[in-house]
Amino acid sequence: MPTDPIPKIRIRGLRKRFGDKQVLDGVDLDVMPGTSMVVIGGSGTGKSVLLKSILGLVEPDEGTIEIDGRNILTMSRHERETLNRQIGMLFQAGALFDSIPVWENVAFGLLAQQKMSRDDARKRAGEVLSQVGLAASVGDLSPAELSGGMQKRVGLARAIAAQPSILFFDEPTTGLDPIMGAVIDGLIVDCVKRLGSTAVAITHDMASAVRIGDRAAMLHRGKIVWTGPAADLLQSGNEVVDQFTHGRRDGPIQMELRK
Repeated sequence: MPTDPIPKIRIRGLRKRFGDKQVLDGVDLDVMPGTSMVVIGGSGTGKSVLLKSILGLVEPDEGTIEIDGRNILTMSRHERETLNRQIGMLFQAGALFDSIPVWENVAFGLLAQQKMSRDDARKRAGEVLSQVGLAASVGDLSPAELSGGMQKRVGLARAIAAQPSILFFDEPTTGLDPIMGAVIDGLIVDCVKRLGSTAVAITHDMASAVRIGDRAAMLHRGKIVWTGPAADLLQSGNEVVDQFTHGRRDGPIQMELRK
């Protein structure tokens, strides 16, 4: 009999507290191979902490995080460093280094981790810049010479430069106008499909969530309260999700804030 596929990312019972605040309170989430998962939720609900826990930047108090069936929280440092080479990340603010040109920003991981020669790294940078709609000549500019949309594209080029099997996106359309946001979302979808990667994005932008997600999950009060097709976000039938996605003042989220 056929067995169920193993999730690329499997999270169970994840908990994290900062002082008196329980940020993650038993998060369970599966992300299947080759799919794009979008995690939505209000400010302070733990989306960034969840992402940082998967990336190894925050150590959870309890729970497991498995990638390809292996618990990353029990990996050795060497094993974790090897795993991190399979991961690409698009940061919310771009996180580009102003002191080096664009091409070195794009090729930073190739130079620092994979020890690629500068000539080969520069060639690869030009290739991925073209994949995000930028000319190779942009590689000679400094990040300060780029618009916000171009910086976001460069950040995406860096994320995909090493052809990772997992991609993370932190608020990919923040600070962009609606048209540029749609352009970035389209590039994300194209890049994920081209690589065949598994992707996880956190966002407040519902239009973006629907555009880039295959699946979606709502994080509320430290737990995943709904999962389903991203196309169903605006008609989920879940009162918490519906209030959030439609931006309604009245509903269960506000009632909790009034306590």
